[in-house]
Amino acid sequence: MPELPEVEALTAYLSERLTGRVIARVQPVAISALKTYDPPVTALEGRTVGPVVRHGKFLDVAAGDLHLVVHLARAGWLRWKESLPAEPPRPGGRNPLALRVRLDGPDGDGFDLTEAGTRKGLAVYVVRDPAEVPGVARLGPDPLDPGFTPERFAELLHGEKRRIKGVLRDQGVLAGVGNAYSDEVLHAARMSPYKLASSLSEEETAHLYEALGSTLRDAVERSRGLAAGELKAEKKLGLRVHGRTGQPCPVCGDTVREVSLADSSFQYCPTCQTGGRLLADRRLSRLLK
Repeated sequence: MPELPEVEALTAYLSERLTGRVIARVQPVAISALKTYDPPVTALEGRTVGPVVRHGKFLDVAAGDLHLVVHLARAGWLRWKESLPAEPPRPGGRNPLALRVRLDGPDGDGFDLTEAGTRKGLAVYVVRDPAEVPGVARLGPDPLDPGFTPERFAELLHGEKRRIKGVLRDQGVLAGVGNAYSDEVLHAARMSPYKLASSLSEEETAHLYEALGSTLRDAVERSRGLAAGELKAEKKLGLRVHGRTGQPCPVCGDTVREVSLADSSFQYCPTCQTGGRLLADRRLSRLLK
């Protein structure tokens, strides 16, 4: 799933290619991806693209007084095409294409929104105000916002009775951090994913704040300037524990372990994060000794 660093890079990538251009045609293919109908997606046609910005994991392409807001979900992606096919896209079958946006001009360039797999989560909205999108309206503060201070972070954690892993992933608490980067942040902070957020000391909270900012900023820097098609590979290469079950921890050499949940999994290093203990997951009834 694209998270804050990848969506930030996509925002910059699209800004260079879309700002000031006119949308010639919008072709919806997967109706399930469309979450709004008034105004219709075709209302974007003929409008000039303005700023492209990010709200958490949401892309927001302004076009006149409308906004095309996209959440790529688990398996969605944006694919830029220097020359789109002239024939209209056909829905059905195994076609991953969900929406095509063609720009005005002789080259016929633009982008496709695609989604692989059978579990569909890609969401496309056309709204007059991004706050009309429920997921955008509920977002917590952005961790890379200059106004996001250590004090603000401590306020968010105060009284939280949930495990810190779940708190970091909660978009209503922090905007843009998902499963992968919460693993990376907790590894950088040398903190157990199961630690209760409300139990963190002042020193632990400060350390976690620093790990959060540095992990995300480093990921954004690695992604800066990359083409849309290169971002997935860059994300995978930059991860130290997430998705690396069974491999050695790059810090201490211990084996990276996994906890399996109902619909996802996360990874951690026992030596770096849990004092050598293995964490229980849904397949086990208690903490392993």
